[in-house]
Amino acid sequence: ELSRQAHKDMMITVAEMKKRLPSAKRSRSKASTVEALHYALNCVKQVQANSEYYKLLMRNGQDERRDSTVCSLEELERVTSEHTLKNTDSFVVVFSLSSGRVLYASEQAPSILCCKRKFLESAKFVELLFHKDVNVFYAHTAQPHLPPWSNSHTAGVLFDCAQVKSFFCRIRGGKDREGEMRYNPFRITPYLLKVQGTGASGEEEHPCSLALAERITSGYEAPRIPMDKRIFTTTHSPGCVFLEVDDRAVPLLGYLPQDLISTSLLTSIHPEDRPLMLSMHRKVLKHAGQPPFEHSPVRLRCQSGDYITLDTSWSSFINPWSRKVAFIIGRHKVRT
Repeated sequence: ELSRQAHKDMMITVAEMKKRLPSAKRSRSKASTVEALHYALNCVKQVQANSEYYKLLMRNGQDERRDSTVCSLEELERVTSEHTLKNTDSFVVVFSLSSGRVLYASEQAPSILCCKRKFLESAKFVELLFHKDVNVFYAHTAQPHLPPWSNSHTAGVLFDCAQVKSFFCRIRGGKDREGEMRYNPFRITPYLLKVQGTGASGEEEHPCSLALAERITSGYEAPRIPMDKRIFTTTHSPGCVFLEVDDRAVPLLGYLPQDLISTSLLTSIHPEDRPLMLSMHRKVLKHAGQPPFEHSPVRLRCQSGDYITLDTSWSSFINPWSRKVAFIIGRHKVRT
């Protein structure tokens, strides 16, 4: 009786597997038992492989965290005070990865953020951010593979690496004349380290992030970005939606990457130049995969509301499987 029931359950399972077999995996219109079992076995192997890969990934991440630098708050203060940061609009902050609270802020932080040190060192760092940038902050600091910070680093060296690992957020900087909170854009570069002595025993080690924050200023104000360096790159979909925005665009446009990504490129183009953009699109789609070409200059709106004129070299990337345009690349040079 038990064997009969087991056989019945097995046949029901096989029938269910046949229903779920993709049509592309069938040799004929009706799926066979062998095909269904073979497909199920491959699925199991794939799940096992993914599981092993995930375990390996996490193990490597744990090794990195285990090997990360351990510092006391006194050591952090000494290290950051010994080195002059790249400019006066830069500061260092250390916050707990578990509670989010600020454990240490460098000497420059209170004046740059227009707040008292007592407030700063009792707040959660995320509370200082513009609300629309919170998700970006978490996406870059909640990862298990923050690059480890080393005592051999100097502030200058760390900022030189900022383009590789950095992201952008707006941080509060006091109130304006109308009493509204003002937020300024910063490039933030996070590193992983452990801070010793934050617990009651004074010996506990807490996983933290040491973040270097560098205020972003307009590329058109002193110190100006040279004319031949006013270049940035964007990618957008065939439907004219921003996919990526180069970090170099931030001081030139005033927008942070997250302000533009997933928005329509056409809404940022001057209304009179939108037909030129559509003409360029038709040319890209018609000659997909061809070498980059230049088209008529277009005007792009900055965060201030002003327009800048761009000379652009356009190209496209072809999806090798679908043979269709996956995205369009624009290498822009600011003319005015």
